[in-house]
Amino acid sequence: MAEIIQRDGTWVFDGSTVRITPGLHRSVPLFRQTYGEIAVPLEAVAGVVYEPERKRGRLRLRLREGADPLLQATGGRLPDAADPYRLSVDIDRSGVAEYVAEEIRHALLIEQIPKEPAGAYLLPGPPVPVSVRSSDGTVSFDGARVRIDWSDTSDRVKRATGPRIIGLPDLVQVEWLPNSGYEDGFLRFVTNDSVFSKLPPEKDPFALDLWGSARRDLLTALVATAVTARLPHPSARTSGGLARGELARGDAPLPAAAPEGSVRPQVYRVSRASQAPRIPHAHQPPPDSQAPPEDLHDVLLRRLRELGELHRDGVLTDEEFATTKAAVLRDF
Repeated sequence: MAEIIQRDGTWVFDGSTVRITPGLHRSVPLFRQTYGEIAVPLEAVAGVVYEPERKRGRLRLRLREGADPLLQATGGRLPDAADPYRLSVDIDRSGVAEYVAEEIRHALLIEQIPKEPAGAYLLPGPPVPVSVRSSDGTVSFDGARVRIDWSDTSDRVKRATGPRIIGLPDLVQVEWLPNSGYEDGFLRFVTNDSVFSKLPPEKDPFALDLWGSARRDLLTALVATAVTARLPHPSARTSGGLARGELARGDAPLPAAAPEGSVRPQVYRVSRASQAPRIPHAHQPPPDSQAPPEDLHDVLLRRLRELGELHRDGVLTDEEFATTKAAVLRDF
């Protein structure tokens, strides 16, 4: 067994699995601490390298394309410090890092692990249910549907449509771009009905506009990954030849579903107040779904009236009004 323990985290290789555990030091990004331990099977590994530097080195694990829903959902956009497959190594432990890398390379050679893209996800992604509170609202995923509850600072168009609930069968793809602190990001859920919508994230009722804390908004990648793991794999194609789950980049591989039974029944929550990686969080059904039919009718009329006023005031263009109105009617 090969093992290296650093402030940044711990890697343990037992010949068949690379077990990566994030460090608990305050310098370790919140995203890695929240994502938790990752068990990478050898068949998901494409290579490993140790990159020595003057004061500290880096141990990097490279995974096969299409093997990990996290890499598929984020499309290489995770900041280096938040990358769970990167370990900072003190210079006096460089020999140990080289040994770990050599042991993994030796096992890849013996097992003859192919370097071609994987035909299915070999890692499960984060467990569900998962819920993250971002600058634009709270997004939750229970394994079957996505729910977005808008915050008080969300755009009026979004608040007028009410909570957004999207069933997994209606999803075509997930698009994620991190909030860098200098440029806003977004988490967009593209459905069969909104696939041709060109609304900006701040007005799109199927998208979270990420403009607040870059550190906290980065956690939305947890939801993006959990959903991606349950969409058809990049190697799968629909009957019409259109790949489902395409990322924001046109040349990126398309996300897909993990095999059944690969998701652990574990709650994975984030609280803004405590910033703790996991706390109890009850998932509540949308208030409107518990109302009697006559109340639902009143809610529908009120929302349509609000949208009409926004349209007349010039806040919504004709296209934005039509798209948002269709989304409201579809929910009811």
